[in-house]
This record gives sequence, structure tokens and C-alpha cells, in this order.
Amino acid sequence: MSIDISVNGRPIDKGKGRAVDPPTECTPLIPHPSSSPSSSVTDIELSHVQSRRTLLYKLLYVFFISLLLCTIAVVGLALLAWSYAARASDLSPDAIINDGLVFEGPSRVDVLNMTDTGGIWTRIEGRIGLDAGGITGMNSDDQDNLMQDLWKSLGRWGIRKLDRVSVSMSSVHVVSAQDERLASLTVPSLEIALTLDPPADLSWLQPVSMTVFIQPTTDGSVLKSFVQEAWREGAFTLKTDVGEVAVEGGDLGGTGWRHNLRSKFTDVNTVIKLIIPRLPGLPQPGRNVPFPPLADLITLESFSVMAVNDELTLEASATIIDPAPLSFNLSLPPLPFVVSLPPDVPIATVMTKSFTTTHPNIILHMTGSVLPLPSGSSSVLSTFLSRYLSALPNPISISTPLVSHLSVEAIFPGPQPQPKVLRNVTIHDMKIKPRGSNFLASGTVFARVVLPKGMDIELDVSHVLPDVLVFDGEPPQSNTVLPDPLPEHAFAHIQPDEWLRSWCAPAESDEDGGSAFAVSAKMEDVPLEVLPGRQKAFSNFVSKVIFGADGALAGLVGTVAVRVDVPGLPSEDDSLQLDGLPFQGSVRIGKKSTFFVD
Repeated sequence: MSIDISVNGRPIDKGKGRAVDPPTECTPLIPHPSSSPSSSVTDIELSHVQSRRTLLYKLLYVFFISLLLCTIAVVGLALLAWSYAARASDLSPDAIINDGLVFEGPSRVDVLNMTDTGGIWTRIEGRIGLDAGGITGMNSDDQDNLMQDLWKSLGRWGIRKLDRVSVSMSSVHVVSAQDERLASLTVPSLEIALTLDPPADLSWLQPVSMTVFIQPTTDGSVLKSFVQEAWREGAFTLKTDVGEVAVEGGDLGGTGWRHNLRSKFTDVNTVIKLIIPRLPGLPQPGRNVPFPPLADLITLESFSVMAVNDELTLEASATIIDPAPLSFNLSLPPLPFVVSLPPDVPIATVMTKSFTTTHPNIILHMTGSVLPLPSGSSSVLSTFLSRYLSALPNPISISTPLVSHLSVEAIFPGPQPQPKVLRNVTIHDMKIKPRGSNFLASGTVFARVVLPKGMDIELDVSHVLPDVLVFDGEPPQSNTVLPDPLPEHAFAHIQPDEWLRSWCAPAESDEDGGSAFAVSAKMEDVPLEVLPGRQKAFSNFVSKVIFGADGALAGLVGTVAVRVDVPGLPSEDDSLQLDGLPFQGSVRIGKKSTFFVD
């Protein structure tokens, strides 16, 4: 028989399980954990393990997804960088120089110094820039699609970050189109700013100033022929050869990631063609037009020669056409030149003063000295001086010791107006006596020799040789002795057979001339030739002199040759001979008159 006991009115289930002691007053209200069932502990542990596994799976998923995305990104960036690098590596020096590099100028050239070997230290100013977007294909284009625009945008971003490059190069060798060496240049390292989408004008270029050493060829004939040929073609065609060119990112001497971007080019050869623009004051180049002679470009403004300490010194000023644009300025230090007379007789050395170009003409001042004349060359200088005093131009050649085998032909103009060297020519105690069918003239010749203005030198006129045509009345305006046909009213010709010994003394100078000298020479029994067919004119003239109340007016046209010694002009030869010094005038002659020429 079973007994049901209820607690708090609830029946106690007496199942098959193990009997449980009923609670008592000592039974705790909250059971002790050790009293929890073992099944509850196992469930909790399994729950924790499952949670850790879920978290691990999530972390692994995130890791692999991130790794995949990073790999894709790295590969994408690598491919993108490779595409940019491949584009940059395909650039040739010719493409960079001809399509990307832009140089405006030079706007100023200053020659700083010149070496004994002909080298020239020069400071050059201009503006330079590199269209990096143009040569890499990164410039904007309205025809680009979305992907092309995105690709170019990233490339432009990289170029902007790079900003500029530094360029260093070995010596630059310049040759002509015929492979003749023209010059070698040593160019310093320089920075070149990178530009994207440059405007149509050149406002994007940045100023640059660099000192360049130029070693031109020592064969001046090569330079001369090069310029002449270029002028005929209308363009300078140059070949340049550079052994090595190193390009580095960033500015000169800087540090940072930019300087890890480096590239090097070797054996860089390129052809540069520079079109010669129309130059003011010069003919249009090209069309096989020859280069104009130097005489067309330079004008002698003043010339003087002076005797200083037994040496003949020279001073001159000239103007040269400046064909360069207004934005171009050139300054040069003193330059030495040698002036020679044909065929090849050096007569003077000159040194220009330092000068800067001015527009429209360059003013050039020069000083120098007369060189000792080589043996046998006095006749060359005599011809030059005779033509100069007759206001005739003389051919000269100009060379410089800085460049060998280079001479430029030029014209040394005669003074204008023609100087009146012989003045106040008189013949005192003039006597004419017959000898057979001929006549002889005697007397003392006086003359005033006035050198052209600017010629302040000493000289000694040792001999004279007059050649005179005598007219009845005023002479014609001519300096030619015995012209053919004979001029009207000419009736006699006077010319000594030998040089007349003369005496010379300094005289007071005139305002319009240089040094002046009084010269006299005694003339005895000099032939007076009555011109063929003019015997009647001669008789009429003599009758006027003898029987006329006022005598007769005689006109004289002629030239005089003189022999002079010039102190300060070293020469191994005899005196200089100046031929063809002209004079003309008229004088009234009576029975006791002096034969006079003004």
C-alpha cells in the first residue's frame, strides 16, 4: 500500500527515478553548483566551442576576401604602373627633344670670358619647359572614353606629383650636315618643369639661366662655309651627339622618393633644324640667296690715326646692323682683330671695347696700333693710302687670333666728302723759255698739304712729282690728266721727267683737317708740252699774259705724287709713295705774276 504525501498541496511523483529526500529546514534555498546535473555542463561547453568556430570561419572569410581584393588591387596597380612605365620607356630622345622639350630664346647671351685656346664661357638666359603630357600621351582629349580618361587621369596625377626632373649630360658635340665639327659644349645640370595640357602660347615656360662653355672649331673656314650654306638654304641644320644623358626625378640636389625615379640614355644623337627668320636690315634668307657682304652691315662712323710715343695708334667707331629681335640682348668682352690688306699684309691690330647690343644698330668702339710693315709691302700700303686720300674705297680682310683660318672680306670706305689734301699751290718766279720746238718751265713750287681730319701724325714729304693740265680760262670739274678726247680750252701739259726734291715743315692745322705741312720744291727746265692741235690756243694765252692789261686766267687740273716718310711706321722699305693726289683751280697770270692755284 502506498502513501501519497503532498507538499504545499502538491502531490509527489513517485516515478522510477531515484528517491529524493524531502526538504527539511536545513535544505538550502539555492542549490550548490556541484549539485547541477552533468548534462548542463556539457551543453555549455559545446556552445562555447561552436561560437569560436563560427568566429574563426568569419575571420578566415574576411581575410581571404581582403587578400583577394588586395591581390587584385596590387596586380591592377602593377599593370597600370607597367603601362605607364612601358609608355615612358618607349620614349626616344628624338621624341623628347622634338615633341616635348620647348626652349624659347636665348633672350640674353653674356660672354663672360675667353680662354687662350679659343674657348668661350657664356651665360645664356631663356625659358624652357617639357610637355610631359604630350610625349606620354597623358594630355586630355575630348575623344577619350571613360576608361581612357580614367587611365590618363591617374597618369596626370603621377606627373603632377613628380613635378620636375633633373637632367645631367656629358659634353655635347655639334657637327654640320656634312659631318664637319662645329663646336663642343659643356652644359651644367639643370631642372626642367613638367607640364600637362600646356596652352597654345609659351606662357607655361619657366625661366632658366645657365653658364655654358663653348669650344668652337679652330678651323674658321668651316664656320664660314657653314653660315653661308645655311643662309642659302634658309635654315641651320645641326647634328648633336651626346655620350650620356641622365634623368632623375625631382629638383637638383634634393632627396625623397622622386629621386628614385632614374633613367639613363647613351649615345644620344639627334638632328636639329632651325629656320632662319626674316631679319631686319638683311635680305630674306633661303632661295639660294648669298649671305650679304660685311660692307652692307657695318658703317664706319669715324676713323683717326695719331702719333703717340713714336707709335701710330688708331681709334675708330662703327655701327653694325642689329638683326636680332628686341627681346634678345648680347654682351661681349673686348675682342682682338687683325686688319690686313690684300693679298695678305697685316697692317693693324685693333681691340674692340666691351659692348651690348642696341637697336637698331650696335655702336662699336675700337682702338689699335699700326703694325711694322713686312719687307716689300710698302707699295701695298701706298696704294691703300692713295685711294683713301682720293676718297676711294679699299678692300680689306678682318681676322681674329681666336679662330684660325677665318677671315672676313670687308670694304674700308674713303672719307666723304673727298678731302682737299693739296691746297694753296703756287709757283713763284715762273719762267717759260723755248728750246727748239718745245718749251721749258722753271720756278719754285709751294703747296700746303692738309691731311684728312683725324689724321694727326708727323710726316716728311721728301719728293714730289706733279702732273698738270693747263687751261685757258676756268678748268672743268675733272681730276683726270690728259683725258681722251682732250677737254676744250686745254692747251699745255706740265710733268717733270724726274722726282723733284722737296722740303717739308709743320704748319698750322685747319679746322676741317688734320695735320698740315708746308712743302716747297724747285722746278728747273721742266718740259711744258703744248698739246697736239692746241698751238693756236697756247699763242693766244701767251698774248694775253704779255699784252693784256689784266694778264690771263689760267686753269689748272692735275695730280701730284709724293714720297713721304712717316715716323712711327716701322718699315724695311723706302718711303711711302702716294699717287694721284688731286688738285684743281685757277689763277690770273701777268707779266710779273705768280702762278697760283687755290
